[in-house]
Amino acid sequence: MRLTLGGVTLQVVQGDITYQPDIEAIVDTASAAPTPDDSGDAAAGLALEEDDTSAPIAPGAAVLTEAFDLPNRFVIHCLGPVYGQDEPSEELLTNCYVQALTLAEDHKIGSIAFPAISTGAFGFPFQDASSAASRAIVSRAPDLREIRLIRFVLPTDADCNAFSQALIRSVAAAQQRAAH
Repeated sequence: MRLTLGGVTLQVVQGDITYQPDIEAIVDTASAAPTPDDSGDAAAGLALEEDDTSAPIAPGAAVLTEAFDLPNRFVIHCLGPVYGQDEPSEELLTNCYVQALTLAEDHKIGSIAFPAISTGAFGFPFQDASSAASRAIVSRAPDLREIRLIRFVLPTDADCNAFSQALIRSVAAAQQRAAH
């Protein structure tokens, strides 16, 4: 799926977040004290570990590092909330997306790719996480000046379809609010 909102292209694709060579910054779902062994990608985990001013981070926070061996310029590490443990979980999850976008804007990054933060081992229900992520991105898109492409990279076609529907609902709701 692909749509444009406020000059920003939003995409939802099936794939691997660590292989997005046309994207300047990918988002890695970090752990509170990341190491290469517990990161989604060893190179991304190493990037955060080597920048000891950034680790550990709190739920809802994000930090930016070099991408090292990944095909991108940067990795933005976001610590999503553990569902049912880190509260308020939806607000913390929203903060992850907002913080990542803010870092990308501050570093003049033109493209960013996100996974479905907190939906794996952290147990956030996919539908709820998709809705929170979509609302966060849609609310910020009109104000973005540097970012021209936001890609959501998800592991399955079913995840892509569900996320696309959440994104479409968020765009429609934002357009309805703007019309009133």
